[in-house]
Amino acid sequence: MSTQLLQKQADTIRFLAADMVQRANSGHPGAPMGMADLVTVLSSHIKLDPKNQSWLNRDRLVFSGGHASSMVYSLLHLWGFDVTIEDMKQFRQTGSRTPGHPEYKHTDGVEITTGPLGQGVANAVGFAMASSYASHCLNSETAEIIDHHVYCFCGDGDMQEGISYEACATAGHQKLKNLTIIYDSNDITIEGDISIAWSEDVAKRFEAINFDVLTIDGHDFDAIDNALTSSRNTDKPTLIIAKTAIGKGAATMEGSHKTHGAPLGDDELSASKIKAGFDASKTFVVDSDVKAAFDKTETGALQSKAWDKLVRKDLPLSEQNETLTALLNPDYSKVAYPDFSEVSDIATRDSNHKILNAIAKAVPSFIGGSADLAPSNKTELLGLGDFPKGRNIHFGIKEHSMAAITNAMNIYGLFKVFNATFFIFSDYLKPAARVAALSNIPTHFVWTHDSIGVGEDGATHQPIEQLSQFRAMPNFYTFRPADATENVECWKKALTMNAPTGFVCSRQKLKTLKPTREIGEVANGGYLLSKREDATVTLMASGSEVMLCLQTACTLEENFGIKCNIVSVPCFDLLCEQDSSYVDSIIDPETVIIAVEMASAMEYYKFADHVIGMNGFGESGPANELFKKHGFTIPTLEAKIKALLG
Repeated sequence: MSTQLLQKQADTIRFLAADMVQRANSGHPGAPMGMADLVTVLSSHIKLDPKNQSWLNRDRLVFSGGHASSMVYSLLHLWGFDVTIEDMKQFRQTGSRTPGHPEYKHTDGVEITTGPLGQGVANAVGFAMASSYASHCLNSETAEIIDHHVYCFCGDGDMQEGISYEACATAGHQKLKNLTIIYDSNDITIEGDISIAWSEDVAKRFEAINFDVLTIDGHDFDAIDNALTSSRNTDKPTLIIAKTAIGKGAATMEGSHKTHGAPLGDDELSASKIKAGFDASKTFVVDSDVKAAFDKTETGALQSKAWDKLVRKDLPLSEQNETLTALLNPDYSKVAYPDFSEVSDIATRDSNHKILNAIAKAVPSFIGGSADLAPSNKTELLGLGDFPKGRNIHFGIKEHSMAAITNAMNIYGLFKVFNATFFIFSDYLKPAARVAALSNIPTHFVWTHDSIGVGEDGATHQPIEQLSQFRAMPNFYTFRPADATENVECWKKALTMNAPTGFVCSRQKLKTLKPTREIGEVANGGYLLSKREDATVTLMASGSEVMLCLQTACTLEENFGIKCNIVSVPCFDLLCEQDSSYVDSIIDPETVIIAVEMASAMEYYKFADHVIGMNGFGESGPANELFKKHGFTIPTLEAKIKALLG
């Protein structure tokens, strides 16, 4: 292909992006203009079908620097995805399909939501890990069913975020040869030259974590092409350090940090177009030769159809075909859930372990792992081996990247993936959990050591505010089962949901409840566990506090004649979605409603008249002593309830 046409293609992307930002009077023209040459050459390498976006063997492309969204939308339009010129003209406007940062399932062709810097790098590692395991499951000596590549664009900001290093260290350790990270190294961030805050040798860092590292001129078409070709012929992941000028092609502002996050201005944009030989009086211009050079609809259709033919030809009635079918169509009805009705007491982390293994045994797409805590989280899938040839993933002590990696693995197309850590360390991964909620990604988060019941490890390891913060997050469902039988029902519900779920499990043993319910279902988030005629009090609780409430209710009635209904709330978020008639059927509005939880628990005021919770952090000591000190024993809870009743 001629250099002249390549230059015209790249300049078309530059000015489409700049036109979008100028029209919206908002956005980031600098990075799109600087990366235009890179994405133009990548277009001749990448394998995708705009009309068949579920094609499993397509290449994945992640834009970790989601602020370069005007370039993303330009590229998707040119490739043939359903992103129109009119969509681009509505860039960053309310209700448009072209928001300020790319959003999964909102804009055609966007593989995953990006914007919080560094997360996209971890997402790309997740796609590459999913591809690696899919290759193990499906490829044979006669049929290479999975051979696609994963590309990720990132910038200086992504590289400075800790999550990118966490994720790339994993990629290097796993030798993910199907991953190419293209680092737009323009040495500019919002505040100016990166030297004011950063002087790291990125190449040496990545060489140290087992990457092939190539440094190129990011505006040299031949150098870009050679680097991309090399990256597909190595046994390691590749980092291409592309030295670029931010705002490349701007008439007077090329290389300036002022192009990062503001429109170029009418005069600068016009002068830039004239300098490149474009008509300054026109906006959103795509000439036919440029569209034809970028368009992927015809070649993509041929590639995806050839793959479909390969699958039909080489996998008929074979073991690979059965494996692919099972991965694509998980059948949760085959899960033989453990029966805990005869178990007197068991920690919910332990019952959760049995449940995870029951699911994994029946569902081959169910995989996952922990941030170096599997023995404590109780998340090992017994007898199923270690990734990349088994289903236990060892993420290392990297909670944030673990969550972002599993987000990508969950939308790869074949796998149902969980991750695990202590509940207190959910703080380290919350940004990725939030993206999962925003994007309807059904990642399962397993969190153990759920309260001051952690005991001697002390306040640093005892969650207090975490339940409230996840319950406050839209479209995130936090399950805190009261016992093993509730735990089973919680998983049955979670596996049907198109949203992320968190399982908050105890370290200490919990007594098993009788598997009967007065009114309601676990799947509704709350139910009436115990009902007393002429009750004057309703006690609400989740987790270990449910049994405490049951026991305290017995002493209140025996000692003072105070009758209590008990409502178990395994999922506060689901309960909030129920209509008022259901809520009133389990929470009698004529009673005094008191919520009990070993956490801050302020959200319970949505239903309760009073909340008995934690007013500070925990401390180091035996769990039973901490329960007594903080008021979570039968005598102290009885006294608090009686005082509230006056």
